[in-house]
Amino acid sequence: MDKKQYLAGYVTRDIIGFIIEDTGMPVDEAMNQFYHSEVFEKLRDYETGLYLQGAAYVYDLYRAEKREGHLVQLEI
Repeated sequence: MDKKQYLAGYVTRDIIGFIIEDTGMPVDEAMNQFYHSEVFEKLRDYETGLYLQGAAYVYDLYRAEKREGHLVQLEI
C-alpha cells in the first residue's frame, strides 16, 4: 500500500465513523452509502488531491452531495 492509499483509507474510515455517529445507521449501510458517492470516487482519484484534505472537510463534501444530490464545491 502506498502513501496515497494509506491516507485515503484513513479519511474513508473516519468518514464512515462520522456517518454512523450522525445517522445511527449500521456499519455496512454507512460503508455502502459512502462507497457509492461521488466524493468517494474523487477521494480515490489521487489526481484530485482530496486524500490530502482532512476527514471533516471531506465529510462536509459528502453531506453536501447527499443534500444536493450531486457533488458540490464548498466555499472555504
